[in-house]
Amino acid sequence: MTSEFPATPAVLLAGGLARRMGGGDKPMRQIGGRTILERVIARLTPQCDGLILNANGDPARFAAFGLPVIADTVADFPGPLAGILAALDWTAANRPDVSWVLSGAADCPFLPRDLVARLHRARTEQNAQLAVAASDGQSHPVIGLWSVGLREELRHALVVEDIRKIDSWTARYRLATVTWPVEPLDPFFNANTMDDIAEAERLAALDGG
Repeated sequence: MTSEFPATPAVLLAGGLARRMGGGDKPMRQIGGRTILERVIARLTPQCDGLILNANGDPARFAAFGLPVIADTVADFPGPLAGILAALDWTAANRPDVSWVLSGAADCPFLPRDLVARLHRARTEQNAQLAVAASDGQSHPVIGLWSVGLREELRHALVVEDIRKIDSWTARYRLATVTWPVEPLDPFFNANTMDDIAEAERLAALDGG
């Protein structure tokens, strides 16, 4: 781990079912002979101080990856905010030394190799409470840095206020947004449909496999 920024574990958000692909777990689809999840793990492992996987249902389906699998800690709340809260709760219980957690979508196979460093740098420079990624004029709030110290405020927003959209919650805080270039490819490309899988095969070749 570099000393440039604090120790930062990552949560890979794998909660969504691939309904537009006929069901199943999107991160388990293959691109260029490797699962999307393998690619995400390979991108984030060098940048992060450990990885955890947020997924509901039987955790055994992810056993081969050797990561802690945590379910949502808020009942009946589908969506990435619940996964982020679960990660903050897990971190508070298991890594009391850690103040920041990165969230990454488990269906984004080309995440930037400088993701953690740039988010932390922007957060520090802008004295922000949270930081999220962006590209091509679009924010990607599911990919960001979250303060463990805000977990009870997030729980209240979810459980009491029924806030579902990440943007609705982050709007309450000083937010740093960091933009990445989209050439030669958008690092936040995510595979939602079978057509996306075909496009991802093409992009993987551009990205060096």
